[in-house]
Amino acid sequence: MTTTHSLIALLKSELKSRGLSYAELAQALGLSESSVKRMFAAGGEMPLSRVDEICRVLHCDFADLAARLATEQPAQRELTLAQERAVVADTRLLLVAICCLSQWTVEQMLAAYRLTEAEVVKHLAQLDRLGIIELRPLNRYKLRVSKTFRWRPRGPVMQFFRERVVQDFFDAGFDGEGELLMLVHGQLSTAAARDLNERLRRVAEDFARQHLLDQRLPLHEKRSYSLVMGMRSWLFEAFKDLQRVTRTPTGPS
Repeated sequence: MTTTHSLIALLKSELKSRGLSYAELAQALGLSESSVKRMFAAGGEMPLSRVDEICRVLHCDFADLAARLATEQPAQRELTLAQERAVVADTRLLLVAICCLSQWTVEQMLAAYRLTEAEVVKHLAQLDRLGIIELRPLNRYKLRVSKTFRWRPRGPVMQFFRERVVQDFFDAGFDGEGELLMLVHGQLSTAAARDLNERLRRVAEDFARQHLLDQRLPLHEKRSYSLVMGMRSWLFEAFKDLQRVTRTPTGPS
């Protein structure tokens, strides 16, 4: 749904909540009822001047409607391919994007990385143009992606991580404080696998929630952690030649 259509739908909701009919609105606007119906119909057009007039009839403020509209817009769960390509094309932009997804402040980015304030602000403006954040005064921002956001599984960003990050991430003993690496094999029903996936998503949400709770702690009391979770139906390539070929029973001959 486009923003225009969403605004019209919100105005229709306001009319209904106040018990105001199209005929009554038409009379207040000095229009025919059919003209009002066409404005509110699917695909109808409504200029901003008319929106202002309707707001006066409803005794509401357009700014309040716009704010409600912004909060009601569904957040993105994934970026488009074009958005991801733009983000991954510049390493520093990708870094700032990841910091934003972790809801770091500009001050935290400057303290943690060798970036100038001008660079960070430039990249925030780029992310705003890409529709990933909404840049606000004093270099604050609001995420336009949902809490369940993920990079596209086979998209440009995940490809970048496969090629440039995976080896670096796993090239460690995972024996430091708060570190863990486990490899578990098993056979599950499809239903059980789906249930486990859902529980793993909740673990990821817990991780993100704890990160936000710990934002208030001073920097020296925190360490950066990365959580990687994956589950797939898979057999290690080196074992494939040892696997028995399972034949489908054909019944007695």
